[in-house]
Amino acid sequence: MRLALCALASCLLLPDPAAADPVEAARQAVDSASGRVPAWTGPTSGPAAAPGKTVVVLAEDLRNGGVLGVAQGIREAARAIGWKVRVVDAGGTAAGRRRAVSDALAARPDGLVICGSDAHELEPVLRAAGPRLPPVVGWHAGPHPGPIAGTSVAMNVSTDPIAVARTTALAAVAQSGGRAGVVVFNDSRFAIATAKAQAMADVIRQCGGCTLLELRDVAISDAAARMPAVTRELLAAHGPRWTHALAINDIYFDYAVPVLIEAALPNGAISLLSAGDGSASAFMRIRAGTYQTGTVAEPLNMQGWQVIDELNRLFAGQPVSGFVAPVRLVSGQNVASDGGSRFVYDPENGYRDVYLRIWKKR
Repeated sequence: MRLALCALASCLLLPDPAAADPVEAARQAVDSASGRVPAWTGPTSGPAAAPGKTVVVLAEDLRNGGVLGVAQGIREAARAIGWKVRVVDAGGTAAGRRRAVSDALAARPDGLVICGSDAHELEPVLRAAGPRLPPVVGWHAGPHPGPIAGTSVAMNVSTDPIAVARTTALAAVAQSGGRAGVVVFNDSRFAIATAKAQAMADVIRQCGGCTLLELRDVAISDAAARMPAVTRELLAAHGPRWTHALAINDIYFDYAVPVLIEAALPNGAISLLSAGDGSASAFMRIRAGTYQTGTVAEPLNMQGWQVIDELNRLFAGQPVSGFVAPVRLVSGQNVASDGGSRFVYDPENGYRDVYLRIWKKR
């Protein structure tokens, strides 16, 4: 019920595509996602900390700022609850994932975290573990928050990816006055990425004066190698018609921006907006006004704490909390707040104290 209500609340923040003034509706949605961070809306009760647990984190690629940020949050929360954590980096490749899963299961952990990898792809290997498979919690392991049907993942920790994607695309509509020329970057290897990319593309298609120039598929793990050439190609193909780039992750812009600078493109000529995850480099670009104007940042450290809390509930034989964090658009107007001085989005809502109270021995 909590999951359904949170998802509904996220959708209610977004405008009806048939609204009389879609640009004004887009501006209102952007303002709502950029405003003051709400008070804690997550769980306030649950089981006390299970003693002496060991957790293995299967990290898709620690070069990805989102994966890294959640892994760091998991480590912080594990220290607070008194558990041990081991992180296994898959390096963003299929071979790396096979190795990482094997290493993770060989360690016989009490709990397993799938961080950024696709749960459906890993499920055959996990099921082969049989009764030895521990409770599994995911982060961005599927296209929706909550349990992932057909997999061993009891809870996929994430904001609502569709709300994240729509907010990102609506920012382009609002900025351009309904005249954006858009390229969307996707990594089709992951269901959550494809869901976000398609949602962004749909918003642009529904904007009468906007143009969806291209939907480009570039693997996150290949971004360093491919994005410079892809950016040059897009500049040559679309010229000034390309006014906005929307991406499923900030990492694409790490390698596009040097090309934009090399091309002597003015900062105002193109706006970069990301539907996740709020990397340190994205914060720096937004603060400096260097092409990137927004990122819908995940509360990565807070989500790491949630991962540990969800595992603790599973260890106690209790249902997961189902908490879904509200969508947050980080822009030049709010980039310094809620952790922004440290180049992260870390909500000042007291989540650490809440979880510590939940876990306290009674």
